[in-house]
Amino acid sequence: MRIYQHFSVVGFCNTYLVGQDGGGDALLIDPGHVDIELINLIESNGFSLKSILLTHRHASHTEGVKTLLKIYNPTIYASAVSVYEYPVTVVRDEEILNTCGFSIEVIHVPGHSLDSMVYKVDHALFSGDTLQCGRIGSTPGYREKAVLIKSIHQRLMTLDENILLFPGHGTPSKLRIERMFNNDLMQLGPIETERERWRDNE
Repeated sequence: MRIYQHFSVVGFCNTYLVGQDGGGDALLIDPGHVDIELINLIESNGFSLKSILLTHRHASHTEGVKTLLKIYNPTIYASAVSVYEYPVTVVRDEEILNTCGFSIEVIHVPGHSLDSMVYKVDHALFSGDTLQCGRIGSTPGYREKAVLIKSIHQRLMTLDENILLFPGHGTPSKLRIERMFNNDLMQLGPIETERERWRDNE
């Protein structure tokens, strides 16, 4: 599996291109903005865009879809909670998507938005605006923040700690690192924190 990160200053959002070694069918996650660099990233690596996965409806993660539809003919996957101006294939919690040679696990993690979906592809977790390096996504209020923290603990922190984290904004991380050092996740009380286990084993 190859993962390519494209960063756009329009919305400051990460778009991820994921494909197999040697080219072929590939998928994009959260195309917030399309420019010549993103198109070159797809074409120069021998990929054909087959699927687009949207983590949530916010424009900084979806604005580029309309442009891509003028160039390619991808299937777009998104939550049923949101309404889009183009056809989408609805994804649901715990569903397994089979596309581009990957089995992709869909995980619903509400809080930042009602429609927030996280996609697990092999050892990689594409988290959108739910979990980021050193912090969690923004929320409209304290109640939503509590929901998000609880959702992350229950749905993401129970996964393999060595899974790599690819967020919608900021730098990549690893679940183990977020368990140890993400202060936002400690606000409702740690879950038997990795930091304590690491210290006890020293």
